[in-house]
Amino acid sequence: MPRTAPARLPGLDGLRAIAVLLVVVYHLFPALPAGFLGVDVFFVISGFLITTLLMREHEEHGRIRLLEFWRRRARRLLPAIGAVVLVSASLAWMVGGDVLVGLGSQLAGAATFAYNWVAVAAGSSYFGGLDSSAPELLRNLWSLAVEEQFYLLWPLLLPLVLRLRRGRVIVAVALAAASVLTAVLLVGADPTRVYYGTDTHAFGLLLGVALAFIRPAERSRGVPATIGGLGLAAVVALAFVTPGRGAETFPGLLLAASVLTVTAIAAAVRPGSWLGRVLDVAPLRWVGERSFGIYLWHWPLVVLLTVATTGASPDVAVPVEVAAATLILTLLAAEISYRFIEQPVRRLGFRAAVRTVGRAFRGGPARRLTATTALAAGALVVAGTTAAVADAPSMASSEAVVENGAAALGAGPRGSDHATLPGAALRSDDPPMRPECPSANLADDGGLCTAPDGRPAPPAPARVAGARVTAVGDSVMLASAGGLIDRMPGVDIDAKVSRSMSAGVSIVDGLAARGQLRDYVVVGLGTNGPIDPDDLAQLKKDVGPRRTLVLVTAHASRDWIPGVNDELHAFADRVPGVTIADWSGAVSGHEDLLAGDGIHPGAAGGRLYADAVGDAIDEVENSRAQLEYRVELAQWAVGDTFARTP
Repeated sequence: MPRTAPARLPGLDGLRAIAVLLVVVYHLFPALPAGFLGVDVFFVISGFLITTLLMREHEEHGRIRLLEFWRRRARRLLPAIGAVVLVSASLAWMVGGDVLVGLGSQLAGAATFAYNWVAVAAGSSYFGGLDSSAPELLRNLWSLAVEEQFYLLWPLLLPLVLRLRRGRVIVAVALAAASVLTAVLLVGADPTRVYYGTDTHAFGLLLGVALAFIRPAERSRGVPATIGGLGLAAVVALAFVTPGRGAETFPGLLLAASVLTVTAIAAAVRPGSWLGRVLDVAPLRWVGERSFGIYLWHWPLVVLLTVATTGASPDVAVPVEVAAATLILTLLAAEISYRFIEQPVRRLGFRAAVRTVGRAFRGGPARRLTATTALAAGALVVAGTTAAVADAPSMASSEAVVENGAAALGAGPRGSDHATLPGAALRSDDPPMRPECPSANLADDGGLCTAPDGRPAPPAPARVAGARVTAVGDSVMLASAGGLIDRMPGVDIDAKVSRSMSAGVSIVDGLAARGQLRDYVVVGLGTNGPIDPDDLAQLKKDVGPRRTLVLVTAHASRDWIPGVNDELHAFADRVPGVTIADWSGAVSGHEDLLAGDGIHPGAAGGRLYADAVGDAIDEVENSRAQLEYRVELAQWAVGDTFARTP
């Protein structure tokens, strides 16, 4: 995030450093589950600093010179953003694949300062959506868009507010309260809309505005440094809180961080504040001065490095070595940007900076080489960005495999044709079909295969027909539909993107009520969130005692997945008539068979999914056949004994 004051206020660089470190650690390492609230620290700083500057200008000149203000903002923001966008897009073209998906709209959002709204309109998820998880290269630009919209609108409104002799703080707080209320009313299952929205996330900026109206930097009295220090410590502590998805976090947790940041700023900028001196230590000042570049570079770099090395999005997981490399490259890129791009343009302006490059061509060999290299690099990244947009696929690999599964499901057999595979009974209430005698040494004796001595023959291995299987699942099952149809022709599949276990219970309940459940009911849900044990109990109640419930384990790098699989295994262990199809175990170590999101299987992965399900069903069928065989064998033994008794 940018630093905006020409006249420096104590402690703000240190606060920026802490804010950007929270965000970077959140994205690169799993240590701060709520580190994204560092953005709210930036928002409060920006609202406070911009309003302070505008008020000073109004007092000195009697008005706010809008064009001059916006020119300064452009000098501060555009060079760094332009460099990150062009370089990242060019590198993405070299990586290729999912990282290019939606790049054109991302660039449009960056160019129009409307990235947040473009992302909302496209259905993007900041919090790692499972079913649309192509790596979003420029995702972090959403917060800059919120700030840029604030920079555009607030200077127009501020003169009206300054006409009020009193009540300025009340106006700012009232606007912040309206933003909070809007967020509470709009928050849903995916809080991205509330998190991205300028209307629903402006409260931090507006609280910073309210603080600027109080003008703590010009007062000897104000928030004590100790209180500010405790507030700052509390902000860091909140970053360790596991966030929810509702109003308690969006906006609750973020609002708390914003209020605490207000106390920290008010204490740090007070004349003589020890907190300001502590925050001004050299390492924090160095990071704070480059915080804008660090924030800009870290996300595209972690996306590119993660995709290039693992094939998956950083939403899935970031290997430790990738995180460490990203951190080093981020600091290096931020320093280069700060020293050779941001500062020269900020100090000289766009035209003078261009003239400086032009003069370099008339200088000595070293200067000409430097200027030529810079110009060539600029041309290359522009060409690379153009090629990246042109080569961008229309959808992510995860979306493609799901669409392929849906196409296979639409074209595949879904009827109730009864297969003739060994052991393929029609339904549990129909007379069982026995396999044909597998050997010439066996005789067909009244429907039973017998040995020459009359002993019942062991049953042939059975493969259950799809006509006996009902399957209900989410997008993972949908992506695997082709494999399921190949393995079990005639299987009845009902799979849909983003389906939860509770939704699946309703579907199974309806099928049971209509008498449409088959012998084996496969439920592949749990990828999209935790499951309730009561839902599993209801599933088994609907399936009934004469059918088998097959629960498919989930595989995804999400924090609820281990709990889901533990619950499925525990339920199968304690409830008769329930078995596990271990998709998670089958695909572990074969993640190369998954799409770029690390969740949805491709064609080969779909066959592996189908084998996990089919093998679990066949094992149950064969176990029953073996049990029947042992009973028949015992009956034969008793009969043979009596037959031999004189």
